[in-house]
Amino acid sequence: MLHPPSPLPALDASGWLAAARRIPSPNCDARPDGMAIELVVVHNISLPPGVFVGDAVIELFTNRLDWDAHPYYQGIRGIKVSAHFLIRRDGSLIQFVPCGLRAWHAGVSSWRERERCNDFSIGIELEGDDETPFTDAQYVSLIPLLYALKQAYPIQAVVGHSDIAPGRKTDPGACFDWLRLQESNLTAAR
Repeated sequence: MLHPPSPLPALDASGWLAAARRIPSPNCDARPDGMAIELVVVHNISLPPGVFVGDAVIELFTNRLDWDAHPYYQGIRGIKVSAHFLIRRDGSLIQFVPCGLRAWHAGVSSWRERERCNDFSIGIELEGDDETPFTDAQYVSLIPLLYALKQAYPIQAVVGHSDIAPGRKTDPGACFDWLRLQESNLTAAR
């Protein structure tokens, strides 16, 4: 079993990670009173699908996407979504929502018979898709982030979007290396 990297990235009292580039998203709101953060949900995203360059994901999460820039965008026109974190292919880490707030990443979802996973989870998007392996640089950023989140919050599990929205979502997909997380003791109770 691997040990946590040292030093761990630091989160401030609001849940902003000092090591992340901060690009605030308006697509967030308050968590229900007294709601503990117990779950991390791993996603993948690319816009348009399969394209891993450009800032379309950033523009989507900040409501600045040009809906007419690509035909695919017509099918998602007007949606308002976000995640707490995005890890780009080069491993760079962007934070859109402080962990203390609810990001809009999970949609209709359920974990251990609890609905509305956004209420008690943190969403991490990996730039990618279901068919393309993620980069080593992405895991090098993801694993310390997960350790920092587990240190700061009573995280019980790290799951995929497909685990909380089966039949509706498939991400992070078959190419995500869950074994890397298991070897780091990061997927207990998945």
